[in-house]
Amino acid sequence: MLKRRSFLKSFLAGVAIPMIIPVVARFLPPALKRRLLRPPGALRGQAFLDKCTGCAQCASVCPNQCITMTGLESGLEALAMPVITPRWRACTLCMACTQICPTGALEPLEANLAGMQKVKMGIATVSTGICYSFNGRTCGTCYHACPLPGKAMRLGLLETPIVDPDQCVGCGLCEQACIHMPHAIRIVPVEELG
Repeated sequence: MLKRRSFLKSFLAGVAIPMIIPVVARFLPPALKRRLLRPPGALRGQAFLDKCTGCAQCASVCPNQCITMTGLESGLEALAMPVITPRWRACTLCMACTQICPTGALEPLEANLAGMQKVKMGIATVSTGICYSFNGRTCGTCYHACPLPGKAMRLGLLETPIVDPDQCVGCGLCEQACIHMPHAIRIVPVEELG
């Protein structure tokens, strides 16, 4: 049985911690902040936040179950907004989420090459200092996971991944596939690109 003091400590922690997390998150350096990768077709910046109601229909229709809803770590303004965490599960660009969005926060896109090329979730960046292929050991896993091989990503000597920022859609399949820990390739969300 919980004693009164233990109960009060637990209760106060349960109330205070969710209120403190967003405040602390604002002062973290950019490298430590959680990167928010929006689903395909997402409007940019405040326009997305203004239109998205957090209904989670995009998450429920996603066959890959890659869309999750944010918690308090993103602040109250972005609470319950859809995000993709490519290290956990990347977007397969099926575009189902874009077809079901009732508010227009996600623009409808077709599940074909033309639809894929309209997507701009982010850009893959390679950490050459830790990538196996840039350090004398051939890999190529990220290239083989790319839905636009030869366009968004091509291979150099020893299968070094070379990303074309104009063609990369930021789906995160390369990041999910990367066998190096920590991941040698990561998606920088379009919101961070400016």
